[in-house]
Amino acid sequence: MIIASHGRPGAGKSTFTGMLRDELAGRGRPVALVKLGVPLYELQAAVYRAAGMPVPESGRQDGALLNALGEHLRRINPGSLTSRFERTVSDLFRDRPDSVVLCDDMRPADTAALRGLGAVFVRVWAPEGLRLSRKSGRGDLSKGADDHPTEGDIAEYDHQVENTGSLTALRERARGLAAEVLR
Repeated sequence: MIIASHGRPGAGKSTFTGMLRDELAGRGRPVALVKLGVPLYELQAAVYRAAGMPVPESGRQDGALLNALGEHLRRINPGSLTSRFERTVSDLFRDRPDSVVLCDDMRPADTAALRGLGAVFVRVWAPEGLRLSRKSGRGDLSKGADDHPTEGDIAEYDHQVENTGSLTALRERARGLAAEVLR
């Protein structure tokens, strides 16, 4: 099973996915977090090295750079990110067919490929003011553009999680989703 979270930057995709990982693991399921954006993070590091700058520590994003890199990778090869994801997931399922793969960095351009893998889509949503506040407080090296094509929302999703700011409520939503997908 693949569960892919999507939503606008700052909605809480990674926070929710971490809680969902804990809930699924607590129910005895092997869980793996697989990020579609791994090639982008590797390229970000290479660009910083080429620029003679320290490589950003893990989790720190240069949003503007990642937007541009993702756009150009997909222009050159629309499957450049999803094909690597697919290989990683295939290897995981070969070794542990009962695994649950979580992805917290899905983008609209990845929808068809992930749907083709049978992914369950979870839209993580937060009120705009809260989302923007979280986004500005993340410590990113630069902010990605909210109107960039990779930052949009997808039209169809299987589950929606409202993240209104309470970690307790968000954990409860993760608990509920874990129970539902494991039925």
